[in-house]
Amino acid sequence: MALIAYDSVDATAFAATRHLRDDGLATWRAAIGRYFEPRAGMRLLDLGCGTGSWARAFRAWWPDVDVVAVDPAPAMRRRGVFEPVVAGAADDIPLADTSVDGVWLSTVVHHLPDLGAAAREIRRVLKPDAPVLIRSAFAGRHEGISLFRWFPEAVAVLGRYPSIPDVEAAFAAVGFTTAGCEPVPQMTARSLAEVAAGLQREAHTPLQLISDEAYTAGVARLNRAARTHGGPVVDALDLLVMR
Repeated sequence: MALIAYDSVDATAFAATRHLRDDGLATWRAAIGRYFEPRAGMRLLDLGCGTGSWARAFRAWWPDVDVVAVDPAPAMRRRGVFEPVVAGAADDIPLADTSVDGVWLSTVVHHLPDLGAAAREIRRVLKPDAPVLIRSAFAGRHEGISLFRWFPEAVAVLGRYPSIPDVEAAFAAVGFTTAGCEPVPQMTARSLAEVAAGLQREAHTPLQLISDEAYTAGVARLNRAARTHGGPVVDALDLLVMR
């Protein structure tokens, strides 16, 4: 897959615009808690952590859990909001066998060049019956994500992402079964005007991979809607859990 590789421009845009506020994180904390029960001494791996905003949230929520953050992109690690962020990749995790109690991947699976290799490596580091928690937009699942309303051409890019059955098959091949799959609503922004004012193309893989003309048209749609739309922007990404 590996749709883009994060350089300094992408990483800067991501750090500036893609971190959820506490009110956007609350529903994810509840959803994660249905599959991962944190206890003192546990170890949770944030794999492909980017700038570490999820690792930071996990440490704040569960101070007695050892949170390990790993990312392959130097540009992301340099902009980390969590320390330390360790160099590593999904197919080359710098941890010992059966050494973690859970693995979290947020908007990562579409960047993995070999999903099967990643599943094997996650199986290696994960303790028996521990969960893999995958937060993502999946192929064919765009309806709950407002970005695609303004940029409909980006739906075709999402079609190049792994689907839920694709991910389930890759993980089933190394012994995982599906423990759950649910859309999780999140408050992405307090208003559509906030989205329009803060939009950076480099922060969104689907927007990078549409034409300039399609992007310009989408920005115009978004700005028109922002002038009349009231209330918060609520999106829904999926949480797929494997054990």
